Order: sequence, then structure tokens, then C-alpha cells
Amino acid sequence: MDGTTFKVALVSEVFHGADAATRLAKLLAEARDGGALLAVLPELPLDPWYPATRQSREQHAEPPGGPRHTQLARAAAAAGIAVIGGAIVRDAATGVRHNTALVFDREGVLRDSYRKLHLPEEPGYWETSHYAPGSELPRVIDGFGLPFGIQLCSDANRPELSHALGALGAEAVFVPRATPRETYERWKLVLRANAVTSGLYVISTNRPRPESGVDIGGPSIAVAPDGELLVESERAVAIVTLARDAVRNARNEYPGYLATRADLYARAWNEMIEREDQTE
Repeated sequence: MDGTTFKVALVSEVFHGADAATRLAKLLAEARDGGALLAVLPELPLDPWYPATRQSREQHAEPPGGPRHTQLARAAAAAGIAVIGGAIVRDAATGVRHNTALVFDREGVLRDSYRKLHLPEEPGYWETSHYAPGSELPRVIDGFGLPFGIQLCSDANRPELSHALGALGAEAVFVPRATPRETYERWKLVLRANAVTSGLYVISTNRPRPESGVDIGGPSIAVAPDGELLVESERAVAIVTLARDAVRNARNEYPGYLATRADLYARAWNEMIEREDQTE
């Protein structure tokens, strides 16, 4: 890459069972051979969809640096490609479990992580029964040739933080997800709106098929900063080229050039916090 473009692989597959490591290695090699520098896996890619039921078990989670971490790190290093994966990780100090995105470089070194902030609790998606919401703001991640942020699935339906990531310099937001096929059109609408209003690329990879009676499925998607749909695919590997000039152009055009009134937004949210405090 010459620094003006950046190739990303959307890997729409999950990896559990006896042949998981082999399948992961094969698809990451395919992504690398297609020129991708980074592969984005779906939400909790190394596990069955545990939130299909409310039943949570000890082995569903791991400590920092646990077996899922190790598997992802080894796969990234073996293929020579950066990887965004994830696991349910227990906090080393508190033992609290979080749905955690893990970001590895091409040598398999963990460079960053992110805890899911917005958790559904409904049939097929009993997530608060399995892990707690994170409490840290997403941040811009550098060092990969493209500054980016991460959101996990439902986080995208609260667009304030995708706007903040764009304002802080992210050029892409990667959104691993596990969503039902019947709601795909709504997800596409939200993801395209986030791209346009944040002035960045939005790349979202979905789990590929129904699990445990939950109708998970539907395309993975890549959206340009102007809202153009670049990828809408259910293939195991789809590669998209991100042109960094598109981000600069979007931010020089409407609505990108509109002022970011962070002081006013902060005041509005502080007023909401005060109202919530008064009603408790």
C-alpha cells in the first residue's frame, strides 16, 4: 500500500469446533493473499452464540491473555495480517466479564481492546446475562496505516460515539456484529447514516448463520464516507479498498464541514444526567 489506500477483509465466519484453527488460518491467508492488511471478524468469533440463552457458564469467559486471545494472536502471526477478533474477557482486578474486541497486529501482538457498551437483553440476545457493559470511551487506534475506532454491534445504534471518533480523527469504524437477518435493512440504514454523519468508513462483519434457534445472518457491509455501499456480501471473505482521500473529501463537503459543537453537546448530556439524578 502507498498510504493513500488501505485494504480490509470482511471475514463473515465463526470459528469453533474441531477444525476451527484450520478454517481461521485458511480464511486469514485468503484475506492476506487478496492484499488485505487487516481482517475484521464477527462478534465473539471463536465461540458459539452463547447469548442465545440466559445460561452463562464459567468456561464461556477467559482471563486476559486466555486461550481465545492466544488462538487469535497465533493466527494473525501465522498469516501475517492484523486481526480484529474478540472474546468474553474477565477483568483481572474485578472478575467482571465483558464482551471485548481484541486488536492484534500482523506479528500477533495485542495492540488494543474495546469493551462493548450497549447490551441488549431479549430473546436470542440475552447479553446482560453473560457480561456487563463497558465503561470506557472508544478511542482512535493508530499504528496500522489507518486510524480507526471499534464499536460492537448494538453500539452502532447509539451514533454519538461514532461521531466522536470521526471528530477525533478516526477514518474508519469497524463494527463486528451478531444480528438477525430480518432486521438487516434497518442495520444498513443505521450504518450508512453513521458513515455520512461521521465522515468516515463504516465496516461491519456479521456472524453468518442461525445458531441455537436464533436467526442470525445477513450481509456484512462496507460503507464509504459519502454513504455509498461498497460491499454487501455473505461470502466468507470480502475485500474492500478504502481510499483515504474519500474521508478528506467527505469532511470538506456537506455535512462534513459543519461545526462540531462539542461544548453544546456536552451541556445537553449533562442536563440529561442532572434530570436522571433528580428522578432517582
